[in-house]
Order: sequence, then structure tokens, then C-alpha cells
Amino acid sequence: MRFRVVFAWAMVSTARAATFSHDIAPIVYAKCAPCHHPGEAAPFSLLTYEDVKKRAALIATVTRSGYMPPWLPQHGYGDFADERRLTADEIATIASWVKDGAPEGSASETPPPPSFSSDWQLGTPDLVIEAPGAYSLPAAGPDVYWNFIFTPGVTTRRWVRAIEIRPGDRKLVHHANLLVDRFGSARAQETAPGKGFPGMDLAIMGSPFDPDGHLLFWKPGSAPHVEPDGFALRLDPGNDLVLNMHLQPSGKPEEVRPSIGLYFTDRPQTKFPLVFELENDNALDIPAGARDFVVADDFKLPMDADILAIYPHAHYLGKLLEAWATLPDGSKKYLVRIPDWDSNWQGVYYYREPVSLPKDAVIHMRYHYDNSAANVRNRSHPPKRVRAGNEATDEMGHLWLQVLPRGPGDRRREFQEAVIRHRLEKNPDDFEAHMNLGAIELTRLNAQSAVTELRDAVRLDGSRPEAHNMLGLALASTGRNAEAIEQYAMALRLRPSYASARFNLATALAKAGRVDEAVDNLRRILVDNPDDPAAKRRLADALTRRGMLLLRDGKRDDAVAQFDEALKLDPANEGARRNREQATGK
Repeated sequence: MRFRVVFAWAMVSTARAATFSHDIAPIVYAKCAPCHHPGEAAPFSLLTYEDVKKRAALIATVTRSGYMPPWLPQHGYGDFADERRLTADEIATIASWVKDGAPEGSASETPPPPSFSSDWQLGTPDLVIEAPGAYSLPAAGPDVYWNFIFTPGVTTRRWVRAIEIRPGDRKLVHHANLLVDRFGSARAQETAPGKGFPGMDLAIMGSPFDPDGHLLFWKPGSAPHVEPDGFALRLDPGNDLVLNMHLQPSGKPEEVRPSIGLYFTDRPQTKFPLVFELENDNALDIPAGARDFVVADDFKLPMDADILAIYPHAHYLGKLLEAWATLPDGSKKYLVRIPDWDSNWQGVYYYREPVSLPKDAVIHMRYHYDNSAANVRNRSHPPKRVRAGNEATDEMGHLWLQVLPRGPGDRRREFQEAVIRHRLEKNPDDFEAHMNLGAIELTRLNAQSAVTELRDAVRLDGSRPEAHNMLGLALASTGRNAEAIEQYAMALRLRPSYASARFNLATALAKAGRVDEAVDNLRRILVDNPDDPAAKRRLADALTRRGMLLLRDGKRDDAVAQFDEALKLDPANEGARRNREQATGK
């Protein structure tokens, strides 16, 4: 008994009360200050003892409840880098400190507060691009999704190791995503040149052979992601960057004009990740009052792969969001679990170490929604039926994963084809899946299969010029040149500036013997793109062919003029040179 009394006395006598200097400052500076400093979206700063003491009771309350700091993934269900979650010991230390009156302690023990640049976080970018114009956000009303188009204007291929997004007034921006547009399809959606366009579901033309490989995401307090060596983002001449921003009215009219900074590297891409999505929007139809509505998707990996990052996304009715993999041996490996979803704090989560999964592992997505009156985040009172859609009052159930297929070289195409076929299994009316599968069949020289897929695509959405252009290529490959011409012409009616469709139309017209029409279309391409080498070569061929027809009709001088123009465009054109020599004798 005496031993126990002495031991207890020793424990009490050596206990030390927590102080701001020794215990609280390191926690606050690491987990709170990234958002709570001047210039960030948080409503107050937490960089000094006075700042923290003033809100000590509030800090104890929100940390005890888990509301702050905002870290959604449950610990132990995925090992993420830069985890901002507080440990149980840290939460208890804060509570004890507040209970003791929030003492400061010795100022000499206080670590220096973190410094946050009001300028670019990664230093001066190699290239800064500002949105061509501002968006006028109204004072009130529903949330707004607006897309800004940026033109980097690079003249040669560049490799990007990091992109930093500066959204303007951070208090107005819920989150933002950045996409690369390699085909200029976003510009066709602009309300006016340089003004951008509305919407969350972006219809940006992509390629099944070059899918998106990076999750370029911004939210308040987030740091720019620097790509490891070998993972650089490719940026080519003519590429655009599209920033999709979720904006929230502040109570007064505001102007939003974001900018982005690009950081280049001379180390090209040697690793080829891709981003793919699990979703089941067809099943997302939540009855009013439903307390636990589940949406599921399951995808079997076509090859060994490493999961690098994950981005869960739902709106306000989301409750439990989780994803895991079932391995071929039946074991289970969690990828993420969010037991109390809050769309205000969504984010991209990078794994501390890649999650390695074998071929035939099945990735499962299970999202639970609460459309009852008990859900404090439900925006409808009383609850009403909610379906899939792009507005904040609609719902979404999307899970994006950044995946690196294992093995040498670029294996994205094989992986992407499996994703496309999975999409068609869920939704036979998926326009983009049909179009991309048609493109894959074309490269395999399965032209008739490509025609079948692409006819389905234009049936589902006849407003997309890319689908008509690709269908034209497939028809031309099966010898149906006249039908191909009709498809190219339709693509150009939908988008007169579509250079690829005009080039393909000119090729088909020349093949049909309509040489003058082919020449006219090729000249139109060169008006907008005077240095287009393919258009120059094809125009030289068409002029040579027209010269041959003129020569056959006895119009030697007119024919020579055609051959001369052809050689000016393409000095290596042997057909033009040989025919000129025959026409002139020299």
C-alpha cells in the first residue's frame, strides 16, 4: 500500500500542465495555420498566442467534435500523405489546456510561427497566365459553376512539374479543378471569346490513347502538388487549360478572375498514370425521406496497377463514402472510408506509398446517402426526391482514382479500354464511351466495328462535331467515301473552325475527283494556320492533281502555275516537279 501511495504521489508531482508555448503552438501551427492565416479563406488567423487564446473554447469544442481540422478520411482506412487529422492525445491536450485557463508558458519555448507567402507558394512560376476576363458573381442565388479558359501559348512541347492555382478571392471559391484541353473543344462552348462558359459537367474532347493522368485540384488551404520525377504533365502548342470553379455568392456582387502559375522541368514524362472514374449515376435517384440510399460500382483491374491518389465526390446528401479492393485471394484492402461526408471539405488524397493491386482485383465504390429530415446538410425542407445532376441541389456519386499501370512503357491504352467497356456495361447509351471505343477500333483497323460504335455515338448526341469527324474516317476506311463526305460536312456545320474535319473533307473531296472543292477547303485551313505542314503538303498534292487535269486539257501555262504553287508550298513534292518538267521540257 505504501508503494502505491508513493507511486501516485510521484505521478502527480511530475505532471506538467500544457502551455501554448510548449504544447499547443506546434499543433496549431501544423494543423490549423495553413488555412487560418491572412489571405486564406478561414475567417480568422491563428498565428499568435493572442489569436489562439481568444478562441480557445471554440478550438476545444470543434477539435473534440472532429469538425476541425477538416480531415474527412477515417484513420486506418488508407495511409495518406499530409494527413491533417488530430490524434486523440492532441485533442486531449487542447482540452486540458483550455480547462486550465489557456496558459501561455515561456515565450522562449514558443516555436516561430509558419510563414505563408502572399505570393506564389512554390516561388516565382516559369509562366503566369491570367484569365482573359473576370466573371461577375451575383450577390445572391444558387452556387455557380464557371469555366475559365487559359492559353499557355507554348511554342514547343513543355513538361510541367507543378501547377499553382490562384483563384482570386478565396472566400468565394468552394473548390476548383483544372483540366487540359488538347483539342480546343472548350472554346466552342464559350459564351463569348475570352468569357468562359457555365457548367460543371465539362464536354471536353479527350483521347482514349492519351487520358487525363493528373488530379489538378484546388481548395482553400491546399498546397500545390509537385509531381515526382517522371510524372511531369505534357503541354503542347495549341493546348488550353480549363479551370472549373465552384463559386458561392457572398451577399454582394463580386468579380472573380483567377490566374495559374506553371513550373516547368527539363525531365520528360517516363511514367504514365491515368485517372479513371467509378460512378453509377443511372442508379442515383434518391426518394424523399430515404435514410440510407446506396449507390455502388465495381471495376475489375485489367492488369497489375498502383493506386497513387483518390478523390471521392458527392454533394450534400452524402453520408458514408467508402472504397476498397477485393484481391483475387478474397482479402480486402481499404482505399478510403469517410464516415461523415461533408462536401465543404472534399479533396484529393495522395497515398503516402502507392497501393499495389494485382490484376483481377476488384475495386468497389459504395456511397450511402441520407435524404431524411435528420440530415442537417439536407438543403430541402421537407426532403424531396433527388437525382443525379450538376447543380448543388442535385447529387453526385463519383470516385476518381489516379492509377499507374505496372510494367514497362505506356500501358494506358489497355487499361483505358477496360474502363470504356465497363462504362458501356453500365450504360449502353454512354456517348463518350461509344466514341472512344470507335477510335480504338479504328487504330486496330477494325473499320466496320468502328463504324458501328461511332454511329451509336452520333445517334446519342448528334451535336458533337468530333463524333461526326471520326465516323467520317471510319466510313472512308471501309470505302464509303460519299458517306464520309457527309459526316465531315456535318462536323463543319457544327463547328466551322474545325481544322481536322476540314482537312479530312478536303482529302475525301480530292479522292472523289472534286479537286477544286478540295483546294478551297485546304486554303481555308491555311488562312487560320498558315504554317500547318500537313495542310501545305495536301494542298500541294491537290494543286498538282489540278495541274495534271489542266495539262490534259491543253492548258499548259495554267498547269505550270499550279505546279509552281505546289512546289512553293512543298519543295519536296516530286509529283509537282516531275509534271512541271514534262510540261516545260526543263
